[in-house]
Formats: sequence, structure tokens, C-alpha cells
Amino acid sequence: MNQTILIVEDEPKIVEFIKSYIENAGYQALVAENGRDALSFFRQSHIDLVLLDLMLPDLSGESICKVIRQESNVPIIMITAKSDESSIIAGLNMGADDYITKPFSPRQLIARIQALFRRSHLIEDRLTLCVTGPFQISEDDYSILLNGYNLSLTATEYNLFVTLLKRPSKVFTREELATIAFSGTYEGYNRSIDSHIKNIRNKIAKHSKTDYIRTVRGIGYQYYEEEGSKSNESKP
Repeated sequence: MNQTILIVEDEPKIVEFIKSYIENAGYQALVAENGRDALSFFRQSHIDLVLLDLMLPDLSGESICKVIRQESNVPIIMITAKSDESSIIAGLNMGADDYITKPFSPRQLIARIQALFRRSHLIEDRLTLCVTGPFQISEDDYSILLNGYNLSLTATEYNLFVTLLKRPSKVFTREELATIAFSGTYEGYNRSIDSHIKNIRNKIAKHSKTDYIRTVRGIGYQYYEEEGSKSNESKP
């Protein structure tokens, strides 16, 4: 196991705690105690996953997430003392793949990391190259192309959209999508699925006027193939 995890945290005791368990689990760890160092490490080193505290002495974790997401689809887990739904949803809307609230157990942390790596590499549910409507799904690099354009989805967004694409006739509840997307480790708000769906829709909108994801009110979401279909009025 050669994955390198960047820990962005300014509290020494928490850094020591996280670093110890990550290394014991077989991962390599880099530590940045502020936002500027975090971005420097990220750009100069090969990073496979970022553990990102939101409360930092210089830049906010949200700002760092936004910058990283503009440059890379590396998996990001936000670590926060903010447990209210609005703060969590805001973080997910910025492109984070998952979040964990303080205090947390080391077993939960490692489980979240392992689950996100599984989603990143699709170890458990690999899909061969196929075409669904205007979408081309590639197993080789885990990408989804729309009319030849790479949607540049994060691991969580990819897993969610592939799930919808594979079964266009099925309406998935938020609970079903949360279980699929978070590999059984998700214990938070099912409404955060809305944030990921919103991000997918925004990326689709850059290359198409058609909205391929239908919101089924009170239930969840469905892939919708018909050209010209619009669900803007129902978007979260």
C-alpha cells in the first residue's frame, strides 16, 4: 500500500493522533499545519487523498478545497467541528467527497479512508467500457465522457452517476444512493446526496443543454435518457 495522505491540521495533538493511525494502517502521511503549506505540498508531491481541517490559521479549509478541486479530482475528506447540516452541505458543494466530524474514532477515520480509496479505484464494482446514450464510461481511467468531453467527476460523483447510468429505469432513493456512494460507511445526512447530484448536473451543463438526471420528488433520482428532458424545476 503506497498511497500518500496529506493531513491538513494545525492542532499538534490531533495531527499526532491522525498520523499515527494512518501510518499504522499502512499509508504514508504528509502534514501541513496551514493552508499555504497544504497547497505547496499538494502541488509538489504526489498526493492520493487529502484530510482537510476547516479551521486553519491562514486560509479556510473551504478555500483550500476550492483551489484543489480546480486543479485535481483527488479524494478529499473534510474534518470539521461543525456538525450542522448547512456547513456539511456547503463543504460537499465545494467538491469534498466525504466529511467526518470531531470528535471521531480512529476506526471510523480509517474506514472512511479505505472506503474512499475503494470508490476511487472501483475495486468492488468495476465496469467495462460501455456507451449509454451520449455518455461513454471508461474502466481504464474511471472517466465519463459526454459527447467526447470528460466530465472530470470526483470518485463519489463518478460512483453515483455510474449507478444511475447502469439502471436508467430505476428510481434510487437518497438512502440507496448514500449506501452505494459511501460504501456502507455513511452515517450523515442523506440530503448531502443532493449536493453531489448538483455538482454532477453542473458539470453536465457545461457540455449539454439536456439535464439527464430526473428528480423524483419525495423519493430520489433517476437517469433520464430522453433528449430535451429538463428537471431544473426539481433540482435541489
